Amino acid sequence: MINTRYGHASSVLQNGKILVTAGIHNDTYLNSTELYDSLTGTWTITNSMNNSRRLHTASILWNGKVLVSGGTDIYLSSAEFENNIQISNVYRSSIGLNSSELYDPSTETWTITGTMNIGRYAHSASLLTNGKVLIAGGIHNGTRLNSAELYDPSTRTWIVTGSMHNERYDHTASVLTNGKVLVTGGGIDKNLYNTELYDPSTGIWTLTGKMNSGRIWHSASVLKSGKVLVTGGSNHGITLNTAELY
Repeated sequence: MINTRYGHASSVLQNGKILVTAGIHNDTYLNSTELYDSLTGTWTITNSMNNSRRLHTASILWNGKVLVSGGTDIYLSSAEFENNIQISNVYRSSIGLNSSELYDPSTETWTITGTMNIGRYAHSASLLTNGKVLIAGGIHNGTRLNSAELYDPSTRTWIVTGSMHNERYDHTASVLTNGKVLVTGGGIDKNLYNTELYDPSTGIWTLTGKMNSGRIWHSASVLKSGKVLVTGGSNHGITLNTAELY
């Protein structure tokens, strides 16, 4: 990349290029963005976002535009971020952004879009089968969130939907083959074993089976069989190599 950064987001565009957005470089929050062309193996600078941010989400909409939501623009030092003991205290002190922006790959420009009802970072974003984007959980101003909201690309507005049973951040959210969203793990004061399902047709969350290991900073992949593979993560500061199937 042209700029070193971490805490950024990356998105595979419909034209095959990869858009990398924001993050931190040398203790400075970034609003810069870059494009990677896999055909040439080169990076180019594209237009900057309106707001600097990290720990945000980036979602590819049906129309090919990229929705960037939330994040935070308060600096956390690398030492604080990497220390499992300190990180919860640092997370408590940061304020979540409620702003969101749209990137248009055809013009390489950013425009401000609707404002979320609650600012948040370390949340999840899922493109639903109806074209809306579900934002769930995260942290705002030291408060762990169980709230969720929906972005409607047709109106460019956010509406509140049903809240999760558990507050959580740095969890995963996977859109299942039946259109429901499976949320796993994440943190409160403990790493969560609990998982929940969101039904877009009702806007309601229901608890589903618990994982065998509580975990945060893990990954979740929807397989061709429709099952979800959850791998790795951390449990009370212990790095995991375990995996399980839902």
